[in-house]
Amino acid sequence: QVQLVESGGGSVQAGGSLRLSCAASGYTASPNCVGWFRQTPGKEREGVAAIYGGGGSPYYASSVKGRFTVSQDSAKSTVYLEMNSLKPEDTATYYCAVRLSDGGYCSRASEYKYWGQGTQVTVSS
Repeated sequence: QVQLVESGGGSVQAGGSLRLSCAASGYTASPNCVGWFRQTPGKEREGVAAIYGGGGSPYYASSVKGRFTVSQDSAKSTVYLEMNSLKPEDTATYYCAVRLSDGGYCSRASEYKYWGQGTQVTVSS
């Protein structure tokens, strides 16, 4: 059974930093995609960053490019999202997700079957 557990959320002031972690378990093959998404009430889940299993440069949404960094520690089966220069508009619930088979764009929420429970990030001005 695939399980994803996010941690590291919290409240920070604008300009601050947070590092989110996503601990994965329940599968042995390397995931095809690992993504970070965020969602605010009444809005669709937005792709923030993603790592492609086949290698290559990670995906970043234009709104976070240059501020957020996605990385993974395969030995620990953990994926991280380092968030710097946070803005109030980054306030959201953040989710990690894993796709284990081939598919379309890793930046699309519809591509993922397995999700964590989410962790809240609040950035105050």
